[in-house]
Parts: sequence; C-alpha cells; structure tokens
Amino acid sequence: MENQYKNIFIEGAISPQKIADSISKHSHKTNIGAHGIFLGQVRADVKENATVIAISYSAYTDMALKRAHELREAIFEKYQLTCLHIYHSIGLVKAGEICLFVFTSSPHRHDATNACNELVEQIKTELPIWGKEILSNNDAIWKINTK
Repeated sequence: MENQYKNIFIEGAISPQKIADSISKHSHKTNIGAHGIFLGQVRADVKENATVIAISYSAYTDMALKRAHELREAIFEKYQLTCLHIYHSIGLVKAGEICLFVFTSSPHRHDATNACNELVEQIKTELPIWGKEILSNNDAIWKINTK
C-alpha cells in the first residue's frame, strides 16, 4: 500500500533554489499578507574535540509522514493560513547547508509567524527523524535536539 501522505523528505541538502522557487510560487496569491519562514542549517559545532562536518538524517518514514500530516492539519485548524509547507532533509547534509525548511503563509503576520514557530518546535520534538553527526575525526554521534 502506497503512503497517502505528502512526502516532506528531500534527499540531501535543501537547495537555495528550492527555497526561492517555493517562495516565488506564492507571489500570485494576492490574499497572502505575510510569510513565516524557518531555515534550519547544519552547524559546525565542536564535540568530543572534533568538528561536526555533516549530519546524516534518517527517519521512520511512514510514521514521520503520518505525524507531519497530523501536525500540519492541527496548525491549519489553529491559525488562519493559506499555505503551509514542510521540507526536511534525509541522508547527508554538510555543515552550512539547509536541512529543514518550514514555510507558512497567511493574510496577517501573527498567524504566519506563530504557526511557523509552533510547527518547527513540534517537528523537532515529535517527528521520528534522527541525525547522526559526522565528526572531523571520523567518529559519529547521535544528535540531541536543543532549543
């Protein structure tokens, strides 16, 4: 049985062109007055005396897509939105590259920004997506999400 939920996953980094194209597609929608945009970027943190050079993302895909759909629907019920998009990387993303893109649109800024912020927090805590940080010394450690 094929998954009926929208695929939020993008293999590797989310390109600046993907982000620009997504924003551009909304310019004809004249009922939109604001966008909330969150871009998550891989940091070159220092851990265990080595630098994070990349994160390898994996997920329990079916469960993640189902839960993303549920979160999306709940946010639409709570806020007056015209559009909501979630894109999350799967696979290897190098330090400095984008791994999460959340994009909300609304007639007014408060709904767009509040919905975007709330959704990002829910994604980070509720989706079964894991990141293994690849270190410059060839070690790897599981990423722990922080605020």
